[in-house]
Amino acid sequence: MEKYKFWDVARLAAETDNVAIATRRLEPQTEIELAGESFKLEHTVLEGHRFAIQPILEGQTLLSWGMPFGRALKTIAPGDYVCTESSLETLKARSLSLNLPESANFKDEIVPYQLDEASFKVAEQLSRHRETLNFMGFRRSTVRGVGTRNVIVLLGTSSLTGSFVKALEAKFKDRLEAYPNLDGVVALAHTEGGTKEDPNNLELVLRTLAGFVIHPNVAAVLCVDRGDEAVTNERLKAYLSEHTYSLSDVPHAFMSLKGNFSEHLGEAETIVTGWLEPANAAVRQEIPVSELKIALQCGGSDAFSGVSGNPLAAWVAREIIRYGGAANLAETDELIGAEAYILKKVKDLETAQKFLMMVERFKERAAWHGTSAEGNPSGGNKLRGLYNIVLKSIGAAMKKDPELRLDAALEYGERMPDGGFYFMDSPGNDLESIAGQIASGCNLIFFITGNGSITNFPFVPTLKFVTTSERFKLLDKDMDVNAGAYLDGTPMDELGKETLDLTIRVASGERTVGEKAQHAQLQLWRNWQQQDASQLESLQQRELPSGKPIPVKAETNLPTFSFEGYQTERGISSRQLALILPTSLCSGQISRMIASHLDKTELGKDEGIAQFVALVHTEGCGVSSGESEALYARTLLGYLTHPAVHSAFLLEHGCEKTHNDYMRHAIQELDLDPGEYGWASIQLDGGIALAREKVERWFNERFQREGARTRATGSLKDLRLGLMTSGEVSENAAAILAKLCRQVVASGGTVVIPENSTILKTGAFTQTVLPEDAKASLAYGQMARAAGFHVMESPIPHWVETLTGLGATGVETILAYVADHPQQIHPMLPVVQLTDNEALFNRHSKDIDSLLTSSEALLATLAQVLSGQVAPKLLAAGNVDFQISRGLLGVSL
Repeated sequence: MEKYKFWDVARLAAETDNVAIATRRLEPQTEIELAGESFKLEHTVLEGHRFAIQPILEGQTLLSWGMPFGRALKTIAPGDYVCTESSLETLKARSLSLNLPESANFKDEIVPYQLDEASFKVAEQLSRHRETLNFMGFRRSTVRGVGTRNVIVLLGTSSLTGSFVKALEAKFKDRLEAYPNLDGVVALAHTEGGTKEDPNNLELVLRTLAGFVIHPNVAAVLCVDRGDEAVTNERLKAYLSEHTYSLSDVPHAFMSLKGNFSEHLGEAETIVTGWLEPANAAVRQEIPVSELKIALQCGGSDAFSGVSGNPLAAWVAREIIRYGGAANLAETDELIGAEAYILKKVKDLETAQKFLMMVERFKERAAWHGTSAEGNPSGGNKLRGLYNIVLKSIGAAMKKDPELRLDAALEYGERMPDGGFYFMDSPGNDLESIAGQIASGCNLIFFITGNGSITNFPFVPTLKFVTTSERFKLLDKDMDVNAGAYLDGTPMDELGKETLDLTIRVASGERTVGEKAQHAQLQLWRNWQQQDASQLESLQQRELPSGKPIPVKAETNLPTFSFEGYQTERGISSRQLALILPTSLCSGQISRMIASHLDKTELGKDEGIAQFVALVHTEGCGVSSGESEALYARTLLGYLTHPAVHSAFLLEHGCEKTHNDYMRHAIQELDLDPGEYGWASIQLDGGIALAREKVERWFNERFQREGARTRATGSLKDLRLGLMTSGEVSENAAAILAKLCRQVVASGGTVVIPENSTILKTGAFTQTVLPEDAKASLAYGQMARAAGFHVMESPIPHWVETLTGLGATGVETILAYVADHPQQIHPMLPVVQLTDNEALFNRHSKDIDSLLTSSEALLATLAQVLSGQVAPKLLAAGNVDFQISRGLLGVSL
């Protein structure tokens, strides 16, 4: 039996608390001495989890930071591990050896906050420092402010042009050494504004993009749209003008993609090249710290976030505000339960009312989608001791120093007018929240993490604070500040002064660890589909499709068709791929970096591996559960079991909802062996570099063990064909495609069409293929396990989201008929773009793969693609994208 003094193994967030936070894992029967008395622990208490230090009677509240976060279900004795049903479920879902209680001993409770307007008192802001403090920055106009970096931005105005700006960015990757004052040429690609109809988040998207365009870190900006989507350059220009976002001192250009992708790339490259010298001519000069605007952000939080990391960030932010600067606190749903703390000091009653309105508005929007904003904590949060939203919120609120007042409550992306402390409405999704803070004018980010989140923003430096020394040692190559030193005994004032000094150096140009790693991510506040609760019940009660193929009309004229491929357990596949699948948005860019690295090696070539592929997406954390989560998991499983995948590796960030253990359970539910897949965690395996080594080592061992698959000849019955259409399908094209579909199905093959495909409205197709009462046979992303003809649900009319869901059904090649212009293609599966419009084909001859003339000619093209003789034209150009849908009930949290 081990025996410890309390302060050697635990901390109190506040002296009035009746539960303590363990600073290390404690085993059952551990004896703890506190204030001359001793008590024993009956169960395992993980680092960051809580145990009682006083008797808590049934019905009494549990306190942390002196505030209630739950109510006892039964009497809790000193030494009892405190837990809810939800936290127990989280721990039992992990592959951990723990001695846990059989049942919960407290329940979550949020005490509703009531603003007492009658006794409200206006608070004064802290006095300014008399002395000045300076940093070296880039002076822009008075309206724009001062830059901490000097970057040329390539802005995809909508999701339809994200792949274009990423391809353009790649052209400048090795050209910047000659421009030492230029910090980068950076693509901003996002998921929003790409549908025909106006999204519900239209105002937020336009405000955010406007804030990016005039941001002081931007030396010049190229905005790229296609011109026919909801969010266009014209709309952006109108918003900039109407809301006084001045472009007068921002070198800028607007481009619409109307012709060939590669030709437009050349035009854009010329424009950007012309900005390199002028941007490089900008020089840093001495600037008062009053021009610094700090984004206060947290992710992968743990029980110590509110004890060490957040208070340290608050200390530095307080000092910057006292020098005249600004700080911006966000993540609305992560302040539920901490309203009393946030509103303890406020500039005026209107600001307090507005803050509370935003909280209630956020709750209401979540409820429209059948979820609760209180469901925010991720599996990683709970694993590290944040059992519920109140604990998470109270800790998150500690990013506001108690001496500071709240000066204003801002809408998402709304500009901060002056120095002071601001709240900005946003979801708890880290990346979505940060984008709004940058649009509001923040030129430096403090990111506080307990688990070790690796988040960085593309053109604003991110200082990452980690909450414990143990986690800092594990991730020292990926973290900037060890806030855990406070827990180890370093006084907060000393640690604060050191961090303020680092802040000044980074604002002056010193590179953060994230910048050195060249890792960054961007995501805007994603669209939500419901505007009230009127559809909720029907959507929640909707039954999933059966998965059974739809009978189609017979075809007796079956042509001879063959292709060379590989024999797999799931049929003959034309290609064999090595897949790196991020389990959430936060491991996406690292997955891409690793796949790119491995593709440059000879690894897997002897085994017939054609390519390493990373499927980068924006889901898996910071979003509602329920239908949206089920859709997400179903899609990932579809790709993991895809016939074209020889070997697959799952890479978790470490603190997400859909972590590795979550995916292991999902794989087991399909009666598959998780041991057939590779697994790594960026956080738990020691950071980016060590995770990459683990991935490479696993694939090397896997290929040596498995060897090459047997070559085989496939026929029509082995075809797994997806069919998408953009624009109105001509009767001639519909007839040709209908004939092909009948031939494939009659031969025993598979055809999958999304239900939003315009061909399903064409008589020449439906009358010759489908029965009148045909309904969707597959859910979005559901694997087509039975051969035949299928229609896949496609809840959102977004090309890339539909393409992504279609790939997960198991189709190996996708035919895309385009009547208007070429579309983005899939990063893993060949997408053959077709048209029967000769003028359109000639205009886009470098992008459209084939002129549709007959089913015989189409089969010949398919045979060439499947045999690897021909590749889709847009694949080499880089016009590829991947995005998982959230369905009709997904909403950011």
